[in-house]
Amino acid sequence: MAFTKLAQDRPRILIVGGGYVGFTVAKKIQKAVKATGGVVTIVEPNPYMTYQPFLPEVAAGSMEGRNATVPLRQHLRDTEIIPGLVVSVNHAARTAVVEPIDSGEPFELQYDEIILGAGSVTRAFPIPGLAEVAIGMKTVEEAVSVRNWVLERIEVASVLEDADARRRALTFVIVGGGFAGVETISELEDMAREAVNRNDRLTPSDLRFVMIEAAPRIMPEVPEDRAEKVVAELRARGIEILLNTSLSDATGGNLQLINMADKSPAGEIDTDTLIWTAGVAASPMLKNTDFPIDERGRVRVNADLRVAGDAGVVEGAWAAGDNAAVPDLSGGGVGGFCVPNAQHASRQALVLAKNILAARRGEPLTDYYHETIGVVAGLGLWKGVANFKGKTFAGPLAWIMHRGYHGSAIPTTERTVRVMTTWALNQLFGRDTTTIRRQRTPRLAFQEATGTAPAKTKAHL
Repeated sequence: MAFTKLAQDRPRILIVGGGYVGFTVAKKIQKAVKATGGVVTIVEPNPYMTYQPFLPEVAAGSMEGRNATVPLRQHLRDTEIIPGLVVSVNHAARTAVVEPIDSGEPFELQYDEIILGAGSVTRAFPIPGLAEVAIGMKTVEEAVSVRNWVLERIEVASVLEDADARRRALTFVIVGGGFAGVETISELEDMAREAVNRNDRLTPSDLRFVMIEAAPRIMPEVPEDRAEKVVAELRARGIEILLNTSLSDATGGNLQLINMADKSPAGEIDTDTLIWTAGVAASPMLKNTDFPIDERGRVRVNADLRVAGDAGVVEGAWAAGDNAAVPDLSGGGVGGFCVPNAQHASRQALVLAKNILAARRGEPLTDYYHETIGVVAGLGLWKGVANFKGKTFAGPLAWIMHRGYHGSAIPTTERTVRVMTTWALNQLFGRDTTTIRRQRTPRLAFQEATGTAPAKTKAHL
């Protein structure tokens, strides 16, 4: 194993992951740690954190992909940033194994304290064909690809003479009825409708959007009556909502559906576009550590965000966000723990940073407590739903609440200004529905020029 040339002679606080938790904690503690002769180190493969609540708007072209990210080096000037992945941790020896991006041998990195902010990954199931044809909505790259793909399918369909191929190209299926799924299908339908209105060979009735949800309802984060109203609104827009329905096979884009009540066949759908938003799972990296892990693969922590197992607190180890089982002291969390979302992760990060600095000064620690006062969701331009302090809102007001909250919640003033400016320009000039063709295969034009282009295959994500 090759060892890095990184300095090992300073006390190091190692942060695993540069998402909500990693970015926020580093920004809050980097100067204080540096002033005492230490160093804060983030290991993250991407040079940015992603503000995931904006991904549906990226997919719908309401903002550029880069505006949903926050560059690490630009805003963490006093933090050591290593482009790579932590693949295992031996906390007893205070070492982590880091795998650099793209090339290079893994190396060991010594640390004094560690913060686990590795987040989560898309939770998938061993459904035949799913891995080959589906795409998630967990990264900005996925959101940008979905936008271009949907717009490209519309352009392709506009010149297809075969009715079945045309119908397949204009059928868009989203699996998962949580916030991510509802916002994704709503934003995409809104964008697709506008794109079709600009194409004289198509009409909005040619589009087919389908949501598949295994549970008997969508959006468990909002009251059931509001969720039912969202279903009614989406169906009024022509979006099909299939509740109590699951996907059993996705081979070749021929989706086989089953009824969850009696496991009987529930029809089939042919599509070029399958988007998977059916939940998340804690980072699998945690299995390669000596930290206490719960049955859902999350690291166990106390309310003060120190890692703790049956034997008590694990000294020098902290965790928050999606990869941590954080007790929900408000009593509102499923199973007694905070749900994995951006709202909790960003707030937990603030408490974690405060506690790290307090621990270094020998001061008492603070427990994480947050009682959610509401949720907001965008359902397309000037459409939204919100639940605030027990009151529900819909339509333009909820949409404004959604944009106001998330526009101010994305870290750094610089990013907030960029986001707000983009929104303002869209209101002035309208939504941009131009697709960037072949973004997923940028070398194709050169390959065609040199006669080395691969043979065409059946279109799917």
